Amino acid sequence: MNKIKSLILGFYKGKNLKRQLPPMLLGVFMMGFTLSWLRLVDWGTDTFTNMNLAISSKIGLSLGTWQLILNIVLLITVILLGADNIGFGTVANMVFIGYLCDFFTWLWIKILPAKIFEYPETTDGISKVTPHFSNDYLYIRIIVLIVALAAFVFFAALYMLSGLGVSPCDAIPFMVQSKIKKLPIKVVRIIYDVILILIAFAFGSKWYIATILMALTLGPVIEFVGKNIKKWFKFE
Repeated sequence: MNKIKSLILGFYKGKNLKRQLPPMLLGVFMMGFTLSWLRLVDWGTDTFTNMNLAISSKIGLSLGTWQLILNIVLLITVILLGADNIGFGTVANMVFIGYLCDFFTWLWIKILPAKIFEYPETTDGISKVTPHFSNDYLYIRIIVLIVALAAFVFFAALYMLSGLGVSPCDAIPFMVQSKIKKLPIKVVRIIYDVILILIAFAFGSKWYIATILMALTLGPVIEFVGKNIKKWFKFE
């Protein structure tokens, strides 16, 4: 009973929701938006989305639906294990990012010229094949990759620093590090991301260079960007 009460109170732990809520919602919205571009570039996303794209394509569900199911399971797990960084940001992340990515991916395919896309070959009748930018337009892939990656990192930092909780997936490394205090959180996060990459590979994902780079650098980069964001936003 105390754990449930603590969890409910955690949703209101923000000292200034009027200041914290808009940046958090903007961060979540833009993460889904930028992930749709990374999905079309097809050179990798963050490790969690990359894993979910591989699994969802195999089982025939949309990214948003599968990611929501998995997030619910992970949320129950981290609550039972005593996570204390659950809040409005947790729910917004687990519910909306996958569906936003699905929606904007569908939108770009509908409104952008068909000639800039190509469909990967597949022998799997279950997989839902999403097109990606053609190599005939390599410059588009490179430009979109750079811009989308930079935007994703910025808005991920904005969402995390809002102080309204993190996704169940992001909560796991912090819980592990709290149990193994000898390992810094950066090391735990890298190990965790590598595991997610291996799971994605087991479900047929490629070895995406952008995903590997994000696994090795996303944590430190977000931490660096976050220091500057704190100068612009006062979350507490």
